[in-house]
Amino acid sequence: MNQHDILPRAFAAPGTPEYDEAAGVFNLAAPARPGAAVTVRTVDEVRAAVREAGARDLPVRVHTTGHASGARHAVDGGLLVRTRLAGGVVVDARRRIARIPAGTTWGEVVAAAAPFGLTAPHGSAAGVGVVGYLLGGGVSFYGRRTGLAANSVRAVELVTADGTLVRADAENDPELLWALRGGGGGFGVVTAVELELLPVAKVVTGAAYWSAAHAAPLLAAWRDWAADAPRRATTSLRVMNLPPVPGVPPVLAAGPVLCVDGAVAAASPDEVAEARRQAEDLLGPLRGIAPPLMDTWALTDAAGVLDAHMDPAEPVPFVGDHLLLAELGDEAAAAFLGVVGEGSGSPLAVATLRQLGGAFADADPRGGVLSRLDAPFAYMGSGPPFGPVTVADLERHCAAVRAALAPWDTGTTVPSLVEGADRPQRHLDADALAAVDRVRARVDPRGRFAGDIAPGATASG
Repeated sequence: MNQHDILPRAFAAPGTPEYDEAAGVFNLAAPARPGAAVTVRTVDEVRAAVREAGARDLPVRVHTTGHASGARHAVDGGLLVRTRLAGGVVVDARRRIARIPAGTTWGEVVAAAAPFGLTAPHGSAAGVGVVGYLLGGGVSFYGRRTGLAANSVRAVELVTADGTLVRADAENDPELLWALRGGGGGFGVVTAVELELLPVAKVVTGAAYWSAAHAAPLLAAWRDWAADAPRRATTSLRVMNLPPVPGVPPVLAAGPVLCVDGAVAAASPDEVAEARRQAEDLLGPLRGIAPPLMDTWALTDAAGVLDAHMDPAEPVPFVGDHLLLAELGDEAAAAFLGVVGEGSGSPLAVATLRQLGGAFADADPRGGVLSRLDAPFAYMGSGPPFGPVTVADLERHCAAVRAALAPWDTGTTVPSLVEGADRPQRHLDADALAAVDRVRARVDPRGRFAGDIAPGATASG
């Protein structure tokens, strides 16, 4: 059987189970409706799919879990490729490198690395796909120590528009590796990445929740601690309006709550006592302001970090927004709570301030085109269109939050945090965009993957 024998069966049409499997997304408010879809499980299947798309002159988009489906443009009749490549995570403990097939989720990587005392700069949820997160920057709970997750990518294997499998690393096409890491997509179908892992002996991680009535002093205390926080600590503060649904503890669904979660990592056993003390430096004063309604912070292994954020495991609809903040002084903090806090009428289920700084702000000489974030905090907010809350309600409130925070908005974003394709977003300057576009033109001269480029990630867009 040659490769082209596979394709008439593999390109699934709407209305078939194969299409539903390939086109399914995590964000149910942003469904993908391609003209055809295919799930690929081997490199040969990827190459065959790309070549057949070229023969049919179909534009191609790529996804794994569809967590970021709201952040990309519609497929518009083209081919959607879902990567589910076989092989599993392979860890080289001596080199601290993991080879990760496209389609792998972070839970699988953390489980594979744990027996070696290693972990990865992963996202907050076990079910998020590795490739999209990494190449979109990646803001990890280890990031104040390690920087953007994209900087830990040491090699990328991908199938380009002509069906050729190529490898980009420090010795083989380093320019392509540079552009892939933060360039905004549109280069081909990634089939595997090699990722540098980090040593972790134990982690103090979890989440503490308070009534939102205490939000102002809690936010001020967290912000003041964050100004001089140790690099082994990365945290977030969230205002949450959670619905009374299965999986949400009743105490957290009784009204708006404020949550502080994150991780303080000990790379070796010798660092555990210091990590405990540094976590207490944050949590002790917060607990002194008011007793938490619920508190899960504890010393655990690296896998516990995936549970701290309590992100939903099953697909849900949501609408959201993201921006980077230049500061979080008293006026900015008041503006934030005024538009998402108690009494604001906010329909957002979660409004988050993520602590940046530390290694996030350091330019990495081995990093990609996006190697640092010049902002101390990131904002992310989202909510589901459930019950009386509509998509329009959520979009209006996202705009209200953006307007309230406008004085402190840097005008820049992180691709892996963006939720809406129509939201303002920019993460590269004009010179970097032009350089990335030149790399795209080299590997995809006819623009087969042009629809896979993140909005705002091309000089010509």
